[in-house]
Amino acid sequence: MDLSILISCFKYLSMGIAIGIGVAGPALGLGMVTKTIIESIARQPEAEKQVSTYFYIGAGLIEACAIYALLVVILMAFVVK
Repeated sequence: MDLSILISCFKYLSMGIAIGIGVAGPALGLGMVTKTIIESIARQPEAEKQVSTYFYIGAGLIEACAIYALLVVILMAFVVK
């Protein structure tokens, strides 16, 4: 087996692992935050507007982490030889 083929295989394997781990963290975090938001709105319905505003800001920041992981994988695909 040629060394370049082996390096290419490890590159694709590491890309899969990187996107898997990079997306799993934000997915779990967003799920936990959503659960907490729903519970807090159920306890205090009058605070829904303020809580949902903070939720949208937090969800955007959490999704930014997943987008950064995708950016790293794209860089691995096209820059790393």
